Amino acid sequence: MDKAVKSKTVFYASVGPALTLFDLDIDDAALVKQSTVMLPANIQYAWPHPSRRYLYVVSSNGGPGVAGDTHVASALLIDAATGALRLHGDPVSLPSRPIHTSVDADGEYLLTAYNHPSGVTVHRLESDGTIGAAVPHPANLDTGIYAHQIRTTPSNLAVTLVTRGNNAGPTRTEDPGAIKTFHFARGVLTNLASIAPGNGLGFGPRHLDFHPREPWAFVSIERQNQLYVYQLDAATGLAPDPLFVKETLSGPGTATIQGAGAIHVHPNGKFVYLTNRTFPVTDGGGREVSDGGENNIAVFAIEPKTGEPKPIQHIDGRGVQLRTFAIDPSGRILIAASIMPAPRDEAKGTVLQPAGLMVFRIADDGTLSFARRYDVDVGSLQQFWSGMITLA
Repeated sequence: MDKAVKSKTVFYASVGPALTLFDLDIDDAALVKQSTVMLPANIQYAWPHPSRRYLYVVSSNGGPGVAGDTHVASALLIDAATGALRLHGDPVSLPSRPIHTSVDADGEYLLTAYNHPSGVTVHRLESDGTIGAAVPHPANLDTGIYAHQIRTTPSNLAVTLVTRGNNAGPTRTEDPGAIKTFHFARGVLTNLASIAPGNGLGFGPRHLDFHPREPWAFVSIERQNQLYVYQLDAATGLAPDPLFVKETLSGPGTATIQGAGAIHVHPNGKFVYLTNRTFPVTDGGGREVSDGGENNIAVFAIEPKTGEPKPIQHIDGRGVQLRTFAIDPSGRILIAASIMPAPRDEAKGTVLQPAGLMVFRIADDGTLSFARRYDVDVGSLQQFWSGMITLA
């Protein structure tokens, strides 16, 4: 295991518009709740500045099937000693519900993805960390269908936009998915390539993460419960064809609706983790009930010469709908967050399990062991984002 990081690492989790700071005791695998800051609307995603002095949060009162009318990006100042947050400058209005945001490697631009309609914005970041003006981009930008994540590549010369597409429904055909790539210069995006096996049909990517040293991108394929590995390519961002395709489930799927979720590469580059999620269904009496399937964290060992991921563990996530998780920089702790209460089958029958924060220890061989669970009362809201930051 890599040498432990000595700087203080803190954990944040959102419930609706509230963003709460937790102290993290890595040795004891424990969280201690500290303070909470309120954002203008329900938190959708957040990303730290490379300096770790600022945290950027996108918020909206929209959601699936709800357009909403408040969509903003906010800068928060991070206290270097405690991790406490406070608003930094005025929130910036956004065109629609943001689904993901990130900051480029140089800390000069805030990139935001929107799922409906699928699109992107890029805002300049001022020298004091506040959010500046939007950067115009070409009108022909290919932003696909249902964008879900936007990130710069490690070189900071290209941007990846993961667009999930949509499954076919009773009255509609399937919307194809793709990974759209763009040249990135002075904040301006221009089309590079569309990575879409099978023209995007049967390909529903959600998120990707990059290897810390090698030119590999690991992609969570939500709609097909798969893990793809791509070679980075200087000309197109990603190579057109994957190096490897792996199943994320431990066995044949049993749930009506099952999807792969968030994905993160271990800081040492030896392992990759992603979540498998099920979605409750409505029974004949109008109740939401568990539909079986897998709500777990899948662990893959990464072959160091080729990048091939090989499954080594599927561990119960101790919650339903694990939308986000984070790994501390020392690589010893993983914390997963479930977004809402959900029915769960147990020996005594179907019970309503609260939303929660689940803490796992990471062993030297990459496998996880459950340490503890914290129930979270979300009321009618959702625990939509969580993450860790090592203080500057």
